[in-house]
Amino acid sequence: MNIMLFHSTYGLRPAVESAAERLRAAGHEVWTPDLFEGRTFDTVEEGRAYKDEVGVDELLKRAIVAAAPHSEQGLVYAGFSLGAAIAQTLALGDAKARGLLLLHGTSDIAEGTSVDELPVQLHVADPDAFEPHDWLTAWYLQMGKAGADVEVHRYPGAGHLYTDPELPDYDEEAAEQTWRVALGFLDTLRQN
Repeated sequence: MNIMLFHSTYGLRPAVESAAERLRAAGHEVWTPDLFEGRTFDTVEEGRAYKDEVGVDELLKRAIVAAAPHSEQGLVYAGFSLGAAIAQTLALGDAKARGLLLLHGTSDIAEGTSVDELPVQLHVADPDAFEPHDWLTAWYLQMGKAGADVEVHRYPGAGHLYTDPELPDYDEEAAEQTWRVALGFLDTLRQN
């Protein structure tokens, strides 16, 4: 599969490159665009401040420019937290998208969005302050209404970005389970 993997609000840190290498080792082609143009942050607050300074529209533009040369091949869009929100926006707007892998994040769904059984897999901490239960329930229903085929995997006790070994949220057991399930999902997409 061809995968466009977007980083979190921390920027393009080593954990994103490690995730990309894990995916490449499983036989996937992976791109990791740097939407923050070389900046990385030590805290969520710093990353959010930069995101707000640049603006979501500019970040989406950068993501579209990064994906465009590869989108004809049919991409799986993937991302971590903020990157998941960006991946979701791009996947829902790309008729050739092959799938959507969301790690630690979701986004609003525009009214009238329609996809043709887009395979979607979400991995999220439970509970997650950034993805509360009420929000996730509404998101799940909206994605279904839009025509997506959605799986949600919750990880009790894990922190928000539990797949990043450099952060306090890291949960090795939840991270390894996430990658096992995600790689299975990608294998299924490869077979279809």
